Amino acid sequence: MNRSLLYIAVLLIITLVNSCTDDFTDLNTDPKNLTVDQLSQSEYGAVVKAALYTPAFLPNAARGPFQLTQSLFSDIYGGYFATTAPNFDSDKFILVGGWLNGAFNYFYGSAAPQIKYAEDFAAENGYELENAMMKVWRVWSYHRITDFWGPIPYTEFGNRERSVPYDAQADIYNDFFTTLDEAIPVLQSNAGSTSFLGANDLIYGGSADKWLKFANALRLRLAMRVKYVDPAKSQSEAEKAAAGAMLESNEDNAIIATSAPDFTNPYNTITQWGEFRMSADMESILKGYQDARIQYYAAPAAEPDPTDDPAGISFPYEGMRNGQSKVDKQGINFNALASDMAAAYTAAGAAGPNYVVMNAAESYFLRAEGALEGWNMGGTAQSFYEQGIITSHEEYGLDGSNLSGNSYVASTNTPASFDGTAPAPSQVPVAFDAAGTKESQLEQIITQKWIALYPNSQEAWAEKRRTGYPSFYERLNTDNPNIPVNTVPRRVPFVDGEFTTNSDAVNEAIANKLNGPDNGSTPLWWDAKP
Repeated sequence: MNRSLLYIAVLLIITLVNSCTDDFTDLNTDPKNLTVDQLSQSEYGAVVKAALYTPAFLPNAARGPFQLTQSLFSDIYGGYFATTAPNFDSDKFILVGGWLNGAFNYFYGSAAPQIKYAEDFAAENGYELENAMMKVWRVWSYHRITDFWGPIPYTEFGNRERSVPYDAQADIYNDFFTTLDEAIPVLQSNAGSTSFLGANDLIYGGSADKWLKFANALRLRLAMRVKYVDPAKSQSEAEKAAAGAMLESNEDNAIIATSAPDFTNPYNTITQWGEFRMSADMESILKGYQDARIQYYAAPAAEPDPTDDPAGISFPYEGMRNGQSKVDKQGINFNALASDMAAAYTAAGAAGPNYVVMNAAESYFLRAEGALEGWNMGGTAQSFYEQGIITSHEEYGLDGSNLSGNSYVASTNTPASFDGTAPAPSQVPVAFDAAGTKESQLEQIITQKWIALYPNSQEAWAEKRRTGYPSFYERLNTDNPNIPVNTVPRRVPFVDGEFTTNSDAVNEAIANKLNGPDNGSTPLWWDAKP
């Protein structure tokens, strides 16, 4: 067996073993010890490819972890879906420990070792550009994990010790910015060049220029994340990002192409299980706005209700309220009454839609929010807001018209009742309200950003916690006494396996780095809006 196949085979074995264990000691191996000797430059590309696929849940072996991380938690807390399976209680705010164990172990057992190896090997072998790319990828990968749990093992992952300390989220975010400070000048100095990785760089084919745009947009995302806890740092990092090259068009989007049969979109697997449908919040917002993107997001319901359609418009896309009781889920056929994902996400065995890491539309909404604060973003809040909407429509080949054939961006439409009875949770219009309050304008920006992010629920849930927007319907029921129906969980608890095998570290994190009890009601460090 050649060295690259040996390395990949060992990683696969480690992944399969770790998917069945709670022992973090096993997950904390130094990935550089997995090879018998150094890889060649050509073999290194296979490692980078794995490091890019894995945290994006694209290997078929990641279907279970994708469900345990995104489908059962962020998809429903980010407001895109509701669960139809009677025993799925995360929709009623039960933060199921066994599911979270699987999510945590997948990242630290499969994704983190490959990311670390790809970055460290590049540094040790003088691959300066490739090291910068992997630094940016590390930041993207880990920020999603800390935004689930708060404090996590970060700087000392791979220390080969039996105890792995947790880092406070404030320290992790500061390191993110420091890491981007290290990577971005390297990307700038390689302007116009292409990495030897070529097609093994699944996102940009080795383009230093495109990685630079992604790095700046990612910095801007993280800068906005800390706006309410560290406004000065937020402004400084946001203005630094906006001064550089940015994701400007959909040709700049950070995307990993899916391919059948091994690297398909995970939704194309889990939609076959029939366990979730579109939320009432999605119906309220997209129906009220007469949003043409709905055809790319959802499928017509098997049994649509035309009685609450907009005047003169057929809207067969139906949502269901979150927090349904077990009895109602057992007695009502929500899978027929509410919409599944669009056909592209439900074709069994198909590659499915490409995986969007970050799109240009988001970068415009981020700059709109910065401009709303009076920061130097290079434009006005309104201009960036409207360009974000236009860019999102263009991503789907749409001309910017709503379902009535009128200009979407100029529309005064507001969210609608999802069922013709329950009032819409918000009356925020599409057309930018230049005379509105700063807070109402923020709601507009985040609501349109939420639409454009679909189905990136990990980011949608983070923004809901950070800003309070979009406005959602209350849950029908909550089974968690710490989390009322009118909010969402602020984080997920630390996993059981950590209390067994890494107990000193996790207990120290609870005592000194969490700022509250280890439950779903304790806000993360950046979740500090007054």
